[in-house]
Amino acid sequence: MAGVRLIQEGRVSVVSFMLGASVISLPLLINRFSEPEQTLLGAAPGRIALVTFIAALNGLLLLLYRAQLYQVAIRASFLGFAFGCGLLLSITQSPWKPFGWYVCSLSFFHYSEYLVTAMNNPKSLSIDSFLLNHSLEYTLAAVSSWVEFTIETTIYPGLKQITWLSVIGLIMVLFGELLRKCAMLTAGSNFNHIVQNEKSDSHRLVTSGVYSWFRHPSYVGWFYWSIGTQVLLCNPLCLIGYTLASWRFFRERIEEEEFALIHFFGENYLEYKKIVPTGLPFIKGVKVEP
Repeated sequence: MAGVRLIQEGRVSVVSFMLGASVISLPLLINRFSEPEQTLLGAAPGRIALVTFIAALNGLLLLLYRAQLYQVAIRASFLGFAFGCGLLLSITQSPWKPFGWYVCSLSFFHYSEYLVTAMNNPKSLSIDSFLLNHSLEYTLAAVSSWVEFTIETTIYPGLKQITWLSVIGLIMVLFGELLRKCAMLTAGSNFNHIVQNEKSDSHRLVTSGVYSWFRHPSYVGWFYWSIGTQVLLCNPLCLIGYTLASWRFFRERIEEEEFALIHFFGENYLEYKKIVPTGLPFIKGVKVEP
């Protein structure tokens, strides 16, 4: 029964994400000749339509789902809604265009974390798999990047229209997202958002695929995804802050994880560690005394 419920939650998330993303149809329904940002944000009919859409979507989810399924649905639809709004913003010619790319990247990252976990390791699936409540530090970092982008766009909008730099950032984001999801899919049920301190019967040492390139490909992907978001936004201050904070976080995380992996797999992991790098600059992992 538990397996059926988890499969159902995955399906509910897909439907809800798509329902939220359907916000992209609103401009066509309101005024086919208006710019998306004017239709949804600038004009009164657009704002009314947006509020009506949100209320109708929430009402529909309340009718369709209860309890845990509603909690999954409301989060997935919120991420889909953010993705759709980001897509609309990204096709404009305003200084906020890169922010639309960013919102698409951020919302898809969090939704895909849940979806891939549902596909790969349903036993570990929970509301936390969306990573929306990752940590206070993660939330503050995200908010700080929004504040910096807003202030700099207001004071010096030309800084946010360096298209070639934003494109480089978008490429970094796409690379990081793809690498992380490949790592999750390759690891299968061995992947978990929480570092495991006890070895289960299903645990095995994964050294194939992207794990033959890097010992921690999911962290490598997340690292470059994180930095890429700030390159995309042309946020000089947060770019420095994100780079330093992410590097420190993953250095500590890798050391913690490798203590467990050495305990789980012994000499097999030590041999693997000698051959394959972590993939992150200047991070070698836990030091083992000879």
